[in-house]
Amino acid sequence: MAKEKQLKITLKKSLIGRNERQRKSIEALGLRKIGQTVLKQDNAQIRGICQKMDFMLDVEEI
Repeated sequence: MAKEKQLKITLKKSLIGRNERQRKSIEALGLRKIGQTVLKQDNAQIRGICQKMDFMLDVEEI
C-alpha cells in the first residue's frame, strides 16, 4: 500500500489586519498562532488554500 503524501504547513505571519476570507481559510487549516505547524493530506483543496495564502505560510512536502 502506497504511503499518502502529506504537507507540513506553518503559519509565518499574523492574521491581524487580514480580511475575513483569509482568516477563515487559515483557520480551516487548523492554524491559530504564528509558528504553529500542522500536517495535512496532500490534496487539491489544501494545495489551493496554500497557493492563495503563500505569503503567510511555509509549506513542505513530506
